[in-house]
Amino acid sequence: MPTTLLAVNNLKKHYPIKKSNTFFTYESLRAVDGITFELYEGETLGIVGESGCGKSTTRRLLLNVEPPTEGTVLYRGKNVVTMNRTDLRRYRRDVQMIYQDPYSSLDPKWRVGNLIAEPLAIHRVGTRAERRKRALELMNLVGLREHQISKFVHEFSGGQRQRIGIARALALNPGIIVADEPVSALDVSIQAQVINLLLDLKERLQLTYVFISHDLSVIRYISDRVIVMYLGKIVEVARNEDFFREPLHPYSKALLKAVPIPDPGVTLELQEIEGEVPSPIDPPRGCAFHPRCPFAMDICRQREPEVVSTDSGRKVKCHLYGEGGDVR
Repeated sequence: MPTTLLAVNNLKKHYPIKKSNTFFTYESLRAVDGITFELYEGETLGIVGESGCGKSTTRRLLLNVEPPTEGTVLYRGKNVVTMNRTDLRRYRRDVQMIYQDPYSSLDPKWRVGNLIAEPLAIHRVGTRAERRKRALELMNLVGLREHQISKFVHEFSGGQRQRIGIARALALNPGIIVADEPVSALDVSIQAQVINLLLDLKERLQLTYVFISHDLSVIRYISDRVIVMYLGKIVEVARNEDFFREPLHPYSKALLKAVPIPDPGVTLELQEIEGEVPSPIDPPRGCAFHPRCPFAMDICRQREPEVVSTDSGRKVKCHLYGEGGDVR
């Protein structure tokens, strides 16, 4: 049985929005609305979904950048939200972040060596000479040259900047890396190089990844398990091979049908998901996906579906796999 590093239970993040200046009534934007999942040691957990589904808010909650409205994030059995300062400092060392934009996430006034060594300085690890030595080691590890240690960020290409961000995330020897769209700002050829680097680092350093992306082709290549989010909720969890062979949730099916095939010899009529994503301020009653679902039944409009677990360990949140039947 794999070791559980993170256990997320009924996690919610609702942002209050003022509705009236006269009576001061409030509505809530339900960015994350009751998600539950586990992150196992040594795996890459992919999180996918359309823009606005709650992926990045989930990332902020996992990193304890924002407190949840409700629910818990347990790291090795300890609640991240209620940790004391010593445990929280250790947690921040163990869980690091790779950002989407490799330029805006790095201070342009600092030299690369200082940027990579900054986490070490913040946590008071080593002397200045030892931190510089560690920065050189990390640059070699991610494919940068030692003579570049004194250069500024603007002197690097986009792919090189992302390598700097990866080196910076590795400085404290973390066990978990949370990567939020880490290759979406890069050219396709550079994306492949960075993804292969991440896979190589995972094996060499025994890392665990939470990989957030809207690109299913990237998720298919790098992930071990896939979580599909829609309007702040998890609608499906499955192993990579199971998900891409036979998705269960109608939203998952629609996402895969909208992915183009990179073969000029294949003619494929892409299928768009009909309708717009509902507002997270006023989500539909029942199943949030029912206004766009071709299989919607009366029960879908009236009651939110429960999570159904299959014999293979998959989870799907849909009435089609409960009392309503099975469309597989």
